[in-house]
Amino acid sequence: MPDIGGEVLATRVAFLELRDERRLVEEGYELLDEKRVLLATEILRQLRNYLTLKDELERGEKQATEALEAAVDAYGFDDLTVEPKRNLERALVQKNTQGFLGLELVDAALEEREPPAGEIPLLPLPEARTCSRAFRRLIVGRTAMAACVANLRRLSREYVRTERRARALENVVLPEIDQSLRFIEEQLDAVDQEEAIRVRNAAGGRD
Repeated sequence: MPDIGGEVLATRVAFLELRDERRLVEEGYELLDEKRVLLATEILRQLRNYLTLKDELERGEKQATEALEAAVDAYGFDDLTVEPKRNLERALVQKNTQGFLGLELVDAALEEREPPAGEIPLLPLPEARTCSRAFRRLIVGRTAMAACVANLRRLSREYVRTERRARALENVVLPEIDQSLRFIEEQLDAVDQEEAIRVRNAAGGRD
């Protein structure tokens, strides 16, 4: 692109080339602007999912707290802490990966596989079993929440990068090209006027 502060080739070829360059830059800007809209739309969708998961987790935390209090009342805190724990080593995180504008978005769920019957801890009181199930549900919910938060971070970083590129084209590159085009057009008009004057003077001299 011609440099306004340096030498500018004020020729019709340079003008046509610069106009073609502007068209390509404008197409690039339109693509970035469209990508920016798509990213913002997906961010809003993920945010709605995040808020839904957050509400579910808050309800689950309340239920788990109430279940823990009931188990402590039934067992006593010291006796409850020595009860056998539910082992999650067999649990698997199931991931569903989708591509979106070059990004990898993931939906995740925790699949808890039942251990052999002999390995399942025996919790004699129903309060202890309820407490165990409540906290397992929290773990499942936090798995989905973690995937959603990761998606939001990826989308946010990509949106910021796209926004910067789009603004650079819109506010810097395109105005510089337009300024160069105006400069070349003014120089060409001046040359055409000088040529017209020379032709007129030459014609007058012959008369």
